[in-house]
Amino acid sequence: MPASRSPAVELEVGPHTVRISNPDRVYFPSSGRTKLDLAKYYLSVGDGIVRALRERPCMLHRFPDGLAGEKVHQKRVPNGAPPWLQTVRVHFPRYGRHADELCVTQLAEVIWAVQMSTVEFHPWNSRRADTEKPDEWRIDLDPMPQCPFGTVRRVAHVAHEVLDELGITGYPKTSGGKGLHVYVRIRPDWGFGDVRRAALAFAREVERRAPEDVTTTWWRKDRDPESLFIDYNQNARDHTIASAYSVRGVPEATVSTPIEWDEIDVVDPRDCTMATVPERFARLGDLHAGIDAVAHDLAPLLEWADRDEHAGLATPAEPT
Repeated sequence: MPASRSPAVELEVGPHTVRISNPDRVYFPSSGRTKLDLAKYYLSVGDGIVRALRERPCMLHRFPDGLAGEKVHQKRVPNGAPPWLQTVRVHFPRYGRHADELCVTQLAEVIWAVQMSTVEFHPWNSRRADTEKPDEWRIDLDPMPQCPFGTVRRVAHVAHEVLDELGITGYPKTSGGKGLHVYVRIRPDWGFGDVRRAALAFAREVERRAPEDVTTTWWRKDRDPESLFIDYNQNARDHTIASAYSVRGVPEATVSTPIEWDEIDVVDPRDCTMATVPERFARLGDLHAGIDAVAHDLAPLLEWADRDEHAGLATPAEPT
């Protein structure tokens, strides 16, 4: 006989009731954590996850059968979504198509996504007011396979130094993997191409200061496997990375976790998990709460980009 299913659970989330079916389905076999555990995690960091996703087109990384099953990258909100769910239409000119993606404005929309088997949330770096003008610059410190985390820490300090010299406030977080991210709020005055050019100019400046550790080499096969790649391509159109407070679809249920700059040398990303982050959030609040206070000007970085291009440093074509 087939195994009996546990009854659905109804969660009151703000003004909405969200039904969680199969709440006891195990999503993370190594820990036994379930679909309901995942929903409760996102409730525990509600202000943080909503701030990270607010009004951004959002790709959902779904695991309908838990991590043991297939991973589904879903852009389009399916038919049958509740009428209060917010979406934003984004266009894909290369294919002549569009998608109505989830556009979070309230916590109930996050919990609805969990009901739809979403583990990871991957938002655009632009908002629905103008999806073609990013308001977030993302610095992705992406270690190559043999790059130790000590290198990631050293490069993070160099990146912080350059940001300080520019008068720019960056908000660091663990990636939920082996790297670190730094987010910067920018004025939505430029398209994706210019934001990517600025990100590359910044990466090249960090590379100049830490040439033994950093690479901006375009082709992965040409990179030193012990180096750290500053992945400026994460600022290209329709490229997304896991948001702050997103659980990652890995057995350890790590979380992309906001941290303070003075934690860089002590944080172990493996310790930031679905089990530990709720207590940290309750104790510290959202360390990215101030990210919207100041939107920075990219003009100085675009001047660096012009300088590099005039010196013969090409800007590689945007990835597709």
